[in-house]
Amino acid sequence: MSRIMIVEDDPKIADLLHSAIEKYGYEVVRVRDFRLVLQEFEEMRPELVLLDVNLPSYDGYYWCRQIRKISTCPVLFISARDGEMDQIMALENGGDDYITKPFHSGIVLAKIHSHLRRAYGEYAAKREELVLEKEGLMLYPERLELQYGQAVVPLTRKESDLIESLMERYPRVASREALLEKLWDPQAFVDENTLNVNIARVRKKFQELGMEDAVLTVRGSGYRLNNSWSEVES
Repeated sequence: MSRIMIVEDDPKIADLLHSAIEKYGYEVVRVRDFRLVLQEFEEMRPELVLLDVNLPSYDGYYWCRQIRKISTCPVLFISARDGEMDQIMALENGGDDYITKPFHSGIVLAKIHSHLRRAYGEYAAKREELVLEKEGLMLYPERLELQYGQAVVPLTRKESDLIESLMERYPRVASREALLEKLWDPQAFVDENTLNVNIARVRKKFQELGMEDAVLTVRGSGYRLNNSWSEVES
């Protein structure tokens, strides 16, 4: 059963969409706190998002850009704005389709079904899973898993992004600025200790794989992936 996430601050419209989509056999989840759209997206892991443009705090274009940093799932905008520029903005900010209000629920359901088929069904492009490998260490960003030998540990999205950056830069140093830019939106205020906390969590994941000192701090620069696992075996 595909999971559809509704990001709509008008309760009546959200209720209408929820009822119609659920009757069609999909699982429906709704964002309640519009300050935490990306966080709820990561927790809910939907296959498709219905996204309003006019939202509290940040508009739908902003949230679509954030979703696109971590997912390629279909995003369908639903908005009362019917201007040509609004639809262009939706597509340029990562949207896959644009539905104007008022809408017919049958059209919405048909578009949901069509985009799900293109993304995951018989029309989906066949491709190999993305895997990053360094010295036998395997990162699966789409599964959010880190593997070495037969041992596997689960990751959060930010842990996976951090490890991916370290692996891409290996054996060079990944600067603090580059890591902050990859993990957080430039407009967001990020406390200096936030990166330190996430690095500490990444180190614990390596330790769960039996790897000590896998991430080294390079004072004044950033962090570097250290091939301590091969050194132990040699």
